[in-house]
Amino acid sequence: MRSAGLRPGAKEKVNRNAPARRAALQRMQPKKKKEYLKLLVSEKNKWQRPLTEEERALGFLGWHERGYLPHCDFPDLIQFVTFRLRDSMPLSRRSEWEYLLKIENVRDRRIKLEEYLDKGVGKCQLRTREIASLVEHTLFHFHNERYELLAWSIMPNHIHVLVHIWQTPLSKTIQSWKRAVATKAPATLSERRSPTRRESPFKTPSLQWQREYWDTFMRHEEQQRKAIAYIENNPVNAHLCPTPEDWPFSSARYRDKFRRLNIYLEPRAFPLKM
Repeated sequence: MRSAGLRPGAKEKVNRNAPARRAALQRMQPKKKKEYLKLLVSEKNKWQRPLTEEERALGFLGWHERGYLPHCDFPDLIQFVTFRLRDSMPLSRRSEWEYLLKIENVRDRRIKLEEYLDKGVGKCQLRTREIASLVEHTLFHFHNERYELLAWSIMPNHIHVLVHIWQTPLSKTIQSWKRAVATKAPATLSERRSPTRRESPFKTPSLQWQREYWDTFMRHEEQQRKAIAYIENNPVNAHLCPTPEDWPFSSARYRDKFRRLNIYLEPRAFPLKM
């Protein structure tokens, strides 16, 4: 596993100085969150190797932000990704989750936000078997071609994936997953609508994703093992099933007695344009 694009010899230095850098950023007290993100990304980029021209041509962005969260985008990283449906944290219930965004520790904040997602707020369209199957087929589509799937769990309103990124940027990979599912989902969801229901002339997608996603790159094998355990046990911890293997749309059911992942790809039931 590559060291997340760190400059040669910079790994230990980053670990020793991380608390000091965070404290320095906090002392700066930027007026806006976007300013803080820019400072954070700027600091991280000081310790990363620069992207090559070839990597930039492929679309990799290195450390960057889009106004909400920091993202790390280098080739050959193993990434733990969470993306969710738009209504999983609705504005109408903002008082329930807004305070979680103020938790300073990044890891603690992510844990608390994911615990909120596990409450199953929103329509939870991914609970529908047809939609969950569509998502899983989409993840499988370019497995061992553009990336390697290491673990996944399709929850009612969000998705966890541990993926080894090859030569297609993480942002493009997630965008392709979202687009493929959103494009196909309306036809599947429409089968459940009443035939007497009048369609609005102003149509919106039946399934809508939140634009942002959470990503964490794996720095070592122990962190990767913990990520796999977290992902596959998420349905159990959310009280959706008794064991990881009982959840129908998770990598846990593809593991042999030695805990090795063995994906039996099914025929591609629908064309994907990504």
